[in-house]
Amino acid sequence: MEHIDKIIKVNVEEQMKSAYIDYAMSVIVSRALPDVRDGFKPVHRRILYGMNELGNTPDKPYKKCARIVGDVMGKYHPHGDSSIYMALVRLAQDFSVRYQLVDPHGNFGSVDGDSPAAMRYTEARLHSLAMQMLADINKDTVDFQNNYDDSSKEPSVLPTRFPNLLVNGGQGIAVGMATNMAPHNLTESINGALAYIEKRGDITIKELMEHIKAPDFPTGGVIYGYDGVVEAYETGRGRIVIRGKAEIETEAQHEQIVINELPYLVNKAELVRHISELAAQKKIDGISDIADETSNKNGTRIVISIKRDANANVILNQLYKYTPLQSSFSINSIALVNGRPKLLTLKDIIGEFVKHRHEVVIRRTRFDLKRAEDRLHILEGRIIATDNIDEVVAIIKASSRQTEAMERLMARFGLSQIQARNIVEMRLGQLTGMELEKLHEEYEEIKKQIEWFNKILTDDDTCYGVISDELIEVREKFGDNRRSIIDYSSGTNFNPEDFYADEEMVITLSHLGYIKRTPLAAFRQQGRGGVGAKGSETRDEDFVEYIYSASMHATMLFFTEKGKCFWLPVYEIPEGSRQAKGRAVQNLLNIDPDDKISACIRVKHLTTDVDFVRSHYITFVTKNGTVRKTSLEAFSRPRANGIIAIKLVEDDKVVSVLLSNGDCQFLLASRNGKAVRFHEEHVRPSLGRNSIGVRGIRLDDDGEDHVVGAICVKHPESESILVVSENGFGKRSVIEDYRQTNRGTKGVLTLKVTPKTGKLVSMKNVTDDNDLMIINKSGIVIRISVDSISMLSRNTQGVKLINLQSNGDEIASVTVVEAEREEEYEEADSEEQIETEE
Repeated sequence: MEHIDKIIKVNVEEQMKSAYIDYAMSVIVSRALPDVRDGFKPVHRRILYGMNELGNTPDKPYKKCARIVGDVMGKYHPHGDSSIYMALVRLAQDFSVRYQLVDPHGNFGSVDGDSPAAMRYTEARLHSLAMQMLADINKDTVDFQNNYDDSSKEPSVLPTRFPNLLVNGGQGIAVGMATNMAPHNLTESINGALAYIEKRGDITIKELMEHIKAPDFPTGGVIYGYDGVVEAYETGRGRIVIRGKAEIETEAQHEQIVINELPYLVNKAELVRHISELAAQKKIDGISDIADETSNKNGTRIVISIKRDANANVILNQLYKYTPLQSSFSINSIALVNGRPKLLTLKDIIGEFVKHRHEVVIRRTRFDLKRAEDRLHILEGRIIATDNIDEVVAIIKASSRQTEAMERLMARFGLSQIQARNIVEMRLGQLTGMELEKLHEEYEEIKKQIEWFNKILTDDDTCYGVISDELIEVREKFGDNRRSIIDYSSGTNFNPEDFYADEEMVITLSHLGYIKRTPLAAFRQQGRGGVGAKGSETRDEDFVEYIYSASMHATMLFFTEKGKCFWLPVYEIPEGSRQAKGRAVQNLLNIDPDDKISACIRVKHLTTDVDFVRSHYITFVTKNGTVRKTSLEAFSRPRANGIIAIKLVEDDKVVSVLLSNGDCQFLLASRNGKAVRFHEEHVRPSLGRNSIGVRGIRLDDDGEDHVVGAICVKHPESESILVVSENGFGKRSVIEDYRQTNRGTKGVLTLKVTPKTGKLVSMKNVTDDNDLMIINKSGIVIRISVDSISMLSRNTQGVKLINLQSNGDEIASVTVVEAEREEEYEEADSEEQIETEE
């Protein structure tokens, strides 16, 4: 009966429910979800704290990972060595976390999915950035709790100096919920926190996104579309599409796709294997070979060779569709807030971090204040003793024991017991004149510290100023540039122009088809005859062939030698420095492999300004001297695959394309230095795009003469004609020097061609308000003021514009840009708007 009485009858359903809820909460709080304040799960927090307690800091030698794991497991995390080691490994992998917190030494795995070496072989120590997470941990900045067996203490959270949850993200699967946080750029994250602090939390998510633009993945890649980013920041959940960074290159007349960056968490070896299988199964036709040329020196490099008759751009799109080269990252921003799981917006994450930092700074200041006050108390006693040193010494000598001396000092000078004990224990060496001077200096210094600490505790502005200063310090020391590129225009309802300032850019296109845009300001003005600056890093057999200027919001119409037209907004052209090679134009436009761009024009409002489009014309000028004029309206509806813009005869190609308003004058120039001038009314507009056109200039019969350029003169009274030869000579002439004739004649001499000058390569119409940019085939660029170029007659050689640095080098391209000038703006002119005509 006694045994039966000890049995407690319970409802099985209630018992199971209660037990499962306890289990679920334990997993959620103590294992799977990160804390919003430091962005860590308990295992990561324990690893960093355990390594710090072990003295495994950046200034000390590496320690075996087995020792680190054993120490963490024995003191704080009794859940098995493998789980601790894999968490340690992830903190050290530069392809898993955006910023390493553990400095690895040895084999810690690879992006190919290789496992790390056993913990007995590998070594590690804390990374310098990890010390910013542990800073001031011994100053009562965070609460400590008992470890699993109550034998020691561990921190419940780390006093991190940067928003680690945002910076390194994290993944975790709990019971009934999961988290998937994307990593972000440290500089952007700190800038967002600073903006939040500056406005004391009165800031919108849209305003925060001016600083924190999008996730920044450790493996780089391209964030394809922006809708998912906005949704994730505003709601806590969103889907981001990531593409690997790939370029189409030409090697020995064969095209190849080169993959330099992978989407986040994509296994490189599996990707290569998958592409090989699709090629073998003919699901992707046109791949002849695939090679993984990745190295520590050059980084990720997967080379996919394309068959001669295949279109590399089509194959690249198929790779995006059928392989993990395009992947998605589903953001689910769930983290622990006050011990409870919560779905967080971008503002919530920043706000909780700032709140945590405020608490840490206040607690640290109170700790430092208490320590400073204790030290000041000691110093006050010492100063009293040194001011009455003879009497103090006499009292101590007359006392029979130390306690008696303390009591007599306390009674005589009103000292506390702590002060009296400190005086009794003073060394005689501390009574020298120098030591006494240091004593007073330290006293004054600590008084200032106490005043500063009290100001932090009583003035919120000062406290937030301290937080901001520490954030800036971390940013300056550890911040870097973004790795992931953002493609705003793809898959988004936003107007891409909203993300780009309408700045002037210089667009360069190389002979092998590499294109880029560079801010015009990057090219400083030089004097005539200078040697120029390095303008583009090209391959040995490549050189910059065309150079144009355009604003970011303009649309570029690219025309190929075969007479096709393609459209591309300037902001979609990849930006690069003056020295950058650029990106293969086949990645941007669906150009045939045996075709290339030969001319382009810019239009500011191609699809929106109907009046402009209907009143302007596009005139084609071909190598053989043919001209054809068509209404711009025929080219105002962009198509992804381009259109046939002009019908060409055999062996002819498009050399120049002009944009006119119906009342302009055309000048066509030939390689032998001749030019013809005629009014555009002599060229009747063609109704369709497939006509051939009429003769514009008659060329010499030497077999080498051809059209090198054409210009459209809109303002003859202010413009002059500038010509440049292949050896760097140039000059300006007034337009009236060129008599106006009918089209189809040989024209007049525009440059005296000699072996010294070389053949004519370019003709431009310029004003004194222009700068001239000249680039040669070796990539050297010079920017000179047009008004520094002499005004000479037509029948002259001109003056030296650029000194070529090597034999065989020639002028490759010439373009006209707005002159550099210093402008002063006054408030009275703030409402004046200046419009430029394209």
